[in-house]
Amino acid sequence: MVTSTLPLPQPLPGSEPQAADPERRTWLIATGAAGGVAAAGTAVPLLSSFAPSERARAQGAAVEVDIAALAPGQMTTVEWRGKPVWIVRRTAAMLAALGGHDAQLADPASAREQQPAYATNVQRSTRPEIFVVIGICTHLGCSPTAVPQGSAHPSVGGDWPGGFFCPCHGSTFDGAGRVFRNKPAPTNLEVPPHRYLSDTRLLIGEDAQA
Repeated sequence: MVTSTLPLPQPLPGSEPQAADPERRTWLIATGAAGGVAAAGTAVPLLSSFAPSERARAQGAAVEVDIAALAPGQMTTVEWRGKPVWIVRRTAAMLAALGGHDAQLADPASAREQQPAYATNVQRSTRPEIFVVIGICTHLGCSPTAVPQGSAHPSVGGDWPGGFFCPCHGSTFDGAGRVFRNKPAPTNLEVPPHRYLSDTRLLIGEDAQA
């Protein structure tokens, strides 16, 4: 086995180490500091790129709605997390129609967790006259349509108390979004978290527990 040893470089004449020049030391420190600032400057855009986008924040943010102009019997639709949310101002007749047909419903007491605890009641709402619900059928995600009581709609029957009908597969829900028995939809319509900021301002997507 043959090993070779390279000669170590020898300092050139007149190049012996000398004491560091104070001005040169200052220049080196300044250069290094400038490099550090540049590195920090490039890090800011990189970190900000990991922050949620405006669109992502909007998709998960609560939605404030003014319901002052919503007349009794009317329904308005807003979007929350890409889903249609219905807001219905129910009349006294619509509220009265919520009783008397429990035997026809799959979950009349709303025992399944399709609503916040404060909406686990007959009206499925915090204020009886204001109904807030996600307008998506719990079967395959179709969008039902509102069908009022006394409608001549051929798919709901003569004793229809008013509510919602899904044309895709025939699921029916009463005026509180409770599904009727023997229908494709397995659960009641979902009530999103919500709370009132005032008598006329509603916040969807956030409640007092948030």
